[in-house]
Amino acid sequence: MIEIRNLTKLYKTKRSTVKGVDDVSLTIQKGEIYGIVGYSGAGKSSLLRCINLLERPTFGSITVDGTDLTSLKGEQLRLARLKIGMIFQHFYLISQKTVYENIAFSLKAANYPKDKIKQRVEELLETVGLADKRDVYPAQLSGGQKQRVGIARALANNPKVLLCDEATSALDPTTTKSILNLLKKINKELNITIVLITHEMDVVKEVCHRMAIMQNGKVMEEGPVYDIFASPQAELTKEFIDSVVFFDVPESILKSCEGPIIKVMFKGKVACEGIISDMLQYCNVKGNFLHGSIEYIQESPLGIFIMELKGQKVEVAKALKYIEDRAAQVEVIRDGL
Repeated sequence: MIEIRNLTKLYKTKRSTVKGVDDVSLTIQKGEIYGIVGYSGAGKSSLLRCINLLERPTFGSITVDGTDLTSLKGEQLRLARLKIGMIFQHFYLISQKTVYENIAFSLKAANYPKDKIKQRVEELLETVGLADKRDVYPAQLSGGQKQRVGIARALANNPKVLLCDEATSALDPTTTKSILNLLKKINKELNITIVLITHEMDVVKEVCHRMAIMQNGKVMEEGPVYDIFASPQAELTKEFIDSVVFFDVPESILKSCEGPIIKVMFKGKVACEGIISDMLQYCNVKGNFLHGSIEYIQESPLGIFIMELKGQKVEVAKALKYIEDRAAQVEVIRDGL
């Protein structure tokens, strides 16, 4: 659906030239939710705005649904943009217009048939759950409701792609979850490709199929969300994941342990099986859990546990072999004292 090839965006100042995006190439498949993650200044917003040419790339190409947008200008570009909706962090609603009028405005701007605007707006209000807020003004809405209006407005012209620019950053956790559930519903029911930029790994874990990590305008790591959480390669990626999946054990606890300390990772359905309990029955060792949880990424479990093993060396080795044969990964964090 979206092909980004060797994209570079330069910003010129009086004193220097800054690379906002540095030779980025990505392929985003039709119907997937793709997350772009990075700290402020990483280049993710610049990349997103290049996708619909709100900012024209300095070098490289953007192809959306088979059309090279970088080759278009004027009316051709305007028409192509109608198929790319955009949701903003700060909503940008017209305060003097009602919810209905805000949504209708985007339809009128796109020369939507006048006799069909009312029906289309009502459909959109049902989709985003705001049918009862039709005649309400933005000042009377909560942050989540304002964002729902923004989503309805972005969907007005039946786009094939939806760009989300930090769409949940200004919302509280409960409202964020409801907006993410709405985006998942839209993606599933309308088969709209969604590109979502954020600095929150919880957001990516909740809704995205694949993701890219950006820093200094470059993509540091890219791939399926589950694989990146299970086996991050770049240090920056590990830093982001540590903010969501936290497994540090206090040094005072580690010092009190006598046996080897291991970190065990279970992928997929294995995470829900009783491998550890089976190992404790099979081997003559005792286990002391220090930390652990099962995370669900796109509804697939990823189990990570830190535990101490107590017993004779031969039995501990037997236990490690038993787990290794059944788990995705076993790491000895510290040998026994």
